[in-house]
Formats: sequence, C-alpha cells, structure tokens
Amino acid sequence: MDNGTRIMDFILLGFRGSPQRRILIFCLIFVVFCFTIFGNLLIVFLVSINKSLQTPMYFFISQLSISDILLASDIVPNMLRILLNNGGAITYIGCMAQFNFFCATEATECLLLTVMSYDRYVAICNPLRYTSIMTTAYCVILSVGSWLFSLCNALVNTFAASRLKFCGLNVIDHVFCDLVPLEELACSDTFPIKLQLFLLSIPFVIIPSIIIIISYVKIIRAILRIPTNISRRKAFSTCSSHLIVVSIFYWTIFSVYILPTRGNSDVNKILSLLYTVFTPMINPIIYSFKNTDIKKAAQDTVDKNF
Repeated sequence: MDNGTRIMDFILLGFRGSPQRRILIFCLIFVVFCFTIFGNLLIVFLVSINKSLQTPMYFFISQLSISDILLASDIVPNMLRILLNNGGAITYIGCMAQFNFFCATEATECLLLTVMSYDRYVAICNPLRYTSIMTTAYCVILSVGSWLFSLCNALVNTFAASRLKFCGLNVIDHVFCDLVPLEELACSDTFPIKLQLFLLSIPFVIIPSIIIIISYVKIIRAILRIPTNISRRKAFSTCSSHLIVVSIFYWTIFSVYILPTRGNSDVNKILSLLYTVFTPMINPIIYSFKNTDIKKAAQDTVDKNF
C-alpha cells in the first residue's frame, strides 16, 4: 500500500477443476453443512431442556456445538458460493471479518477440547470429588474464559493480518480468508506475523496438547487399574470419542499452522476442510448420537411433544 494499489477486495480461487468436480464438492459440502447445523442445534436444544443432560460433560459438549455452528456459518456459505462461481470476490473488510470469526471459533474449540479432557480426567481419576470440583460456577468460568481468551486472540491476529501490505496483489489460492495464504500473498515483511503466530500457538495449541496428553496418560492408567472389564469398557467409552475428535482436530491444526506446507495449496485446502467443515459435523456424531443419554433425551422429548 506504500508503493501499490490499496486492496479493496480479494479473489478467492477455491477448488479449481471441471464443473462436474466442483458441483460434486459443492453437493458434498452442502450436505455436510446442513447436517452440521442440524446436529449441533439438536445437541444444544436437548442439553438446554433435559435435566438429565445438565452435567459438566454435556454442558461443555453444548458449548462445543455452539462453536461448531458459528465456525461452519462463517466459512461454508461463502465457500459454496465460490464453488458455484469457480472463484469469487470478498471485500477486504469481509475478509478480515471472516478471519476474525474463524480465529475466535477455532481458538475456542482448542480450549474447550482441553477443558473437556480435564473434565474426563477429574471424572475418572477423582470420581468422589467430581461434583465438588466441577461445580456449575466453575464450569461457567471455564467456558466463559475460553470464549473471552479466544476473542482476544482473534482480535490480535486480525489486527496483525490487517497490517500486511499487498501492493495490488489480491488473488488468494484458498477457500476462505486465512492467515497462511494472506502471508503468501503479502509483499511486506511477514516475519513479525509468523513470530506472532508461533508465539500464540503456545497457549492455544502446544500447551493444550500437552495438557490433553498428560490427562489421557493419567486416565488410561486409572482405567487399567479398574478390576472389572465392564467398568473398564464403560470408563474408556466416555473418553474414546473425545480422543478421536482431539486427534483429528489437532493433527490438522499442527499440519497447517505449526508445520505449514508452503506452496502446496491443494494440501492446505483439504486440511482446512477437515477442521472447518468435517470436524464440526463429526463432533455431534461421535460425541452424542452414539451416546445412550442423548438418545434417551431425544426419545423423551419426542414422546412428550408428539
């Protein structure tokens, strides 16, 4: 912007290819998006109206569902428009706004998954003190703290992204406005923002990963000490779904942001789809739809109203 044209909008290329390929991807993402919104809204609704689900574990699952709804709503509609039009424009302000909401929801998901691992750790390793530790007030504090801390992180990252200079270059080879493709497009020095990204990954990716690993090491040790196989399987089943989601989510986060594959935009696009489109859909499936408590609550709600 010092020696070029001020950017007023960006062109997002999305997925390139034949119309048939783009329509196929459009249909797949549209179906996933609809299922994501419906599944997560259903979880929030059931947790809010059923007393049997008003426990710390389901409270955090409902918060995760809200985060998934916001993430999918921020990314997918514009992604679908880009797929239909074989690329599309987004205003500079719209790009920064999309990036801001994306940062906030992704960081919230990182922290909520960490809080949920701590909840499972207390439930299995300290069952007699669970109710006294995971009180309603403490759960609200953990949830609100996760949201506020993530919003602060989003504002810092958005401000840093807005300071990048593009010198008239405005074609982003990606499916949404993200920091890595914006860095690649910038003509100004990107070292400060890369350093900032690495430093912010410590409290939002690296430390949460360490906490989750330590929690599950202790959980597995506690489960192995359970004498009966039935109780052992029941204890492990309450953690396995969370561990699957954490593995998928953090693996893609590490791949894109901690060890970015510069120059390989197709790989970054696919990895981005995993944690922005498919993980929000997977969450309600493996967390709740296979859960007997959720099924019972849904059946009771249907019986009461119909």
